[in-house]
Amino acid sequence: MHRPVWVIIPAAGVGRRMQVDCPKQYLKIHDKTVLEHTIDIFLGKPSIAGIVVVTGAEDEYWSSVEASFQGFPVFHAMGGNERADSVLNGLTFLSERGVPDHTIVLVHDAARPCLSQRDLHLLVMAIDQYADSGAILATPVRDTMKRSHSGEKIASIQHTESRDNLWHALTPQMANLGVLRDALEKGLSEGANITDEASALEYIGLSPRLLEGESSNIKITRPADLALAEFFLQQGLKEEEG
Repeated sequence: MHRPVWVIIPAAGVGRRMQVDCPKQYLKIHDKTVLEHTIDIFLGKPSIAGIVVVTGAEDEYWSSVEASFQGFPVFHAMGGNERADSVLNGLTFLSERGVPDHTIVLVHDAARPCLSQRDLHLLVMAIDQYADSGAILATPVRDTMKRSHSGEKIASIQHTESRDNLWHALTPQMANLGVLRDALEKGLSEGANITDEASALEYIGLSPRLLEGESSNIKITRPADLALAEFFLQQGLKEEEG
């Protein structure tokens, strides 16, 4: 794998479901913010050329986090209204600075600080094989899935969905920089429902590959997730020390 790899971390969300005073990516675990833990995953890896963190226009916390990464290839871009807009801004930031379109990008949620080195390696090693189609980390759905009726104050079951061939999409999601940028531009301009990078690639007719990742790669969305992330991070430290 000889292509340069850049990481884009969209971090413009406000995390209202966390019911806290600051965005969830700036909550602290082990004296470091969630975002710092997330950035640390990629620092010092020979395959990673640099990291672009995309924050909201009114973000008052990033400057203090940025200061802790002085001397590292960690850059900043301004976010947009939605995740897709923020990712597109990150891609445009790279393109405007001369990063070639054939460069590989990994887009990773700011609120996923528990990505394992095993899963990162799995995705990076798949680049040569799946660069054209893209690929994402995902886990097979194992719980029984219920579809509810719409418009009810207390939801009721409409029917049970088959779990066959259903996956939970995780991040990072890998794509060719130029292809993903063009896909996002097309999808956003045409009003498509772009919920992640894979859906943008799907919109232009590609079928990104699903690489089975670890269930510990959780996204912090609710208060209980913070304690779970702390546990997984502690386990990761023990494995590194052991």
